[in-house]
Amino acid sequence: MTLSRYGFREWFGSAIIALIVIAIAIYIYRWPQVQWLSWTLGILAVVMWLTLAAFFRNPHRTIPVDPEVLVSPADGVIKDIEIIDECDIDSFAGQRVVRIGIFLSVLNVHLNRAPCALTITSKHYREGEFFDARSEECAKRNEAMTIVGTGTIGEKSIKLAVRQISGAIARRIVCPVDPGRQLIKGEIYGMIKFGSRTEIYFPESADLKICVGIGEAVAAGSTIICRLK
Repeated sequence: MTLSRYGFREWFGSAIIALIVIAIAIYIYRWPQVQWLSWTLGILAVVMWLTLAAFFRNPHRTIPVDPEVLVSPADGVIKDIEIIDECDIDSFAGQRVVRIGIFLSVLNVHLNRAPCALTITSKHYREGEFFDARSEECAKRNEAMTIVGTGTIGEKSIKLAVRQISGAIARRIVCPVDPGRQLIKGEIYGMIKFGSRTEIYFPESADLKICVGIGEAVAAGSTIICRLK
């Protein structure tokens, strides 16, 4: 397991702070009456740094080789599965769209992965608020970044969108890919920092069978969420 490059600033900065705190702890250790404080500061500094580093972990994932499946774009728990008559993504105007929502807690890996081979055609940022990622308002009103593209599943090409949504704690969406970029299935393309929600959209007419249920835990890049019928 490695650390994500998207967290370099956070874990490098926290390492410097931890070293400063440890240096202070070592300095005050010379006075016996406050040695307990020295130990407390040192242990807290190490634990806090390890906790932050763990948030940016990038565990190895085995990507399914089956070309006729969609994999989860995020770690977490399936929060909702629904068909939308009017989608706010322009590329799906006039179509009934399937939306699968995934809630990510602060304990989950927060890297986002491509659900299939995907050629990005557009990218849209939405300013918004920061409701709890578990609330109904989150999907509609929170800050979000959406990539839209043409996905290849087996021999079919379908319109596909993946939306990163910030939460009450998550306040930074990382999405360095741009239109024209071609992603392979399971490829890391971004992350949402500190608790959030990820959604995947595709037309109801895409003829995909949903393979997960509400409340089911999923892992980005490895859990199959849909397959061709």
